[in-house]
Amino acid sequence: MIDRPDLPREIRDAGLLERRRFLQQCGFGLGALFSGGASKSLARASTVTPRPRGFGAAKKVLYLHMSGGPPGLDLFDWKPKLKELDQTLCPEEFVEGKRLAFIKGRPVLLGPPHGFRQVGKNGSWVTELMPHYERYVDDICMVHSMHTDQFNHAPAELLLHTGTQVFGGASMGAWSLYGLGSMNEDLPGFVVMLSGESDPTGGKSLWGSGFLPSHLQGTLMRSKGEPILYVNDPKGMGRAPPRAPRAALGALNQLEFERTGSPETLSRLEQYELAFRMQAAVPEAMDITREPEEAIAAYGAKPGEKSFANNCLLARRLLERDVRFVQLYDWGWDIHGTFDGDDLIGSFPKKCRDIDQPIAALMEDLKRTGLLDETLVVWGGEFGRTPMNEARNGSKKLGRDHHPDCFTMWLSGAGVKHGFHYGATDELGYSITENPVSVRDLQATILHLIGLDPYQLKYPHLGLNQRLIGPDDRVAHLCEGVLA
Repeated sequence: MIDRPDLPREIRDAGLLERRRFLQQCGFGLGALFSGGASKSLARASTVTPRPRGFGAAKKVLYLHMSGGPPGLDLFDWKPKLKELDQTLCPEEFVEGKRLAFIKGRPVLLGPPHGFRQVGKNGSWVTELMPHYERYVDDICMVHSMHTDQFNHAPAELLLHTGTQVFGGASMGAWSLYGLGSMNEDLPGFVVMLSGESDPTGGKSLWGSGFLPSHLQGTLMRSKGEPILYVNDPKGMGRAPPRAPRAALGALNQLEFERTGSPETLSRLEQYELAFRMQAAVPEAMDITREPEEAIAAYGAKPGEKSFANNCLLARRLLERDVRFVQLYDWGWDIHGTFDGDDLIGSFPKKCRDIDQPIAALMEDLKRTGLLDETLVVWGGEFGRTPMNEARNGSKKLGRDHHPDCFTMWLSGAGVKHGFHYGATDELGYSITENPVSVRDLQATILHLIGLDPYQLKYPHLGLNQRLIGPDDRVAHLCEGVLA
């Protein structure tokens, strides 16, 4: 019962029922466990029971998502046989009985039209279009054997980032905050930034909270203009005047929570308080003009513009300020070869230039400052591309269709092997031959590395214990081969 004698009894009794429901179903408990006193008990227990390899090695995550599915065969997977058989008919088994997104009939094989070279201590192959890659190649773990069961963009992105191919799931960043909490009370714990000419196909659900409390969703920040709309005070209004209305609003929300016990009311309370603190913290954190000119030049950034380079520099500034989960989406990697804007000759080299220098500068900064020792960095797309030329509707442009059966991603930072290649595909880059890694395996590995048990991280919703990795323990395995 609510301890408010001034309220009618039926409201106080309803509050008791709502609180019981709240304690049974709401997901604040787990976050409090890890951010409050229980975490100390877990820490003491860990001194007795050794933690699994890599568990909790990373405090933060930087996820670089190349929206559209980058063509690994033109980036990191050098296939001499594919080059040799360029423009010859593909094996019949590549298309017979297969469901492909756009390819019709029996297409020809497509060797990489751009050269490759070997770099780094292990002689890793990379396209000549990325000359800066060699600056960090020895600090990453390349995974060549990723696979998914989705071959269209939105479902594949949703599955990768929310654990379900349909709308309504909770994003990986939201799960991270649910389990671990935020590390900076003046900035959002989960920040998202976009670049390219469009938003990712999966839309805002990719960083949404789904069935988790809404304050766990990602905060979208902009590299051009105000980082967040209305984060600055209106002209003629200082910081002091809003305090009284803010206090009154907080009191009303508190009354609403006491009446209903709704977790969304608590979320609203937290969001208003965070928004007030962000008015001071966000403009400073998101202002890259505060960086030395040489740092701006190193990233190829241009203050005031929307670009992946600007976002990489901002990502470093956010990680320095202990933002737990930073996610950059770069749109434009859907290389079908249907027109000049999505082909391997015109569009692909531009996309390589867009990311090459900024990622190299970011990785070097993270390593120089020690942030790489506590940050997990993930790079990749939602699926791969075929070793065949798509030639949709008779197009003469070079491009590749969607290919879910194998693609490449890389990881770096805390808890991950450096200068290492994991998994392999056949000589034409069509099928996995060693150490397959599913999307759910990747999700389980990321959660494990930041100190969350992917099998026990649950939230009750619609009568089920929802998890990022899905309901079946058999489909998600830790990718132990990549753990340091």
